[in-house]
Amino acid sequence: GLMTQLYEQLKQAPIKAEALRQAQLAMLKGKVSVAGGQLVTDNKSVPLPPELAQLTDRNFQHPYYWSAFTLIGSPW
Repeated sequence: GLMTQLYEQLKQAPIKAEALRQAQLAMLKGKVSVAGGQLVTDNKSVPLPPELAQLTDRNFQHPYYWSAFTLIGSPW
């Protein structure tokens, strides 16, 4: 979820702190979800490993899924 979105954002935003912020906002807005055994984002779908593919369809809008992540080190 968040890490997939973070690395997608790092391709566009050279500042790591901004990439994390954009990834968190994408999750808050419901742009990241699990559906049909795949992690679905705006740009692509990623197949989940078999043990995670059993998850029911869900979104990750609740802060439980993304608020604990922080950036340590240089934000650039």
